[in-house]
Amino acid sequence: MARHTRDNPADPEVQAVLDLLGEYERKHPHADVEVYRRSNVALRVRIIDPDFRGKEEEQREQEVWSVLAALPPEVYEQITLLLLLTPEELPASYANVEFEHPVPLSL
Repeated sequence: MARHTRDNPADPEVQAVLDLLGEYERKHPHADVEVYRRSNVALRVRIIDPDFRGKEEEQREQEVWSVLAALPPEVYEQITLLLLLTPEELPASYANVEFEHPVPLSL
């Protein structure tokens, strides 16, 4: 389906995650992949994929983390949210609300 980010332009670390998830996308052409930078030390990843239907959370995570394991450690460690949903699960996901409308960071 698509790989995209709301960051314009995407920083090199966001782009590295997007590029690597191209491998996942080739095997799951109906997946929608989004990655964005939440802060200078946090990346968020969401994959909406009908192929997740019938799979437990652990199985979904295993599939995706096995791809992300190829990232350099300094990028891998920045992934603070990995949201793996079917299209049907999207409307009821509180984590997706936070992904879509992040609470402002307070320092």
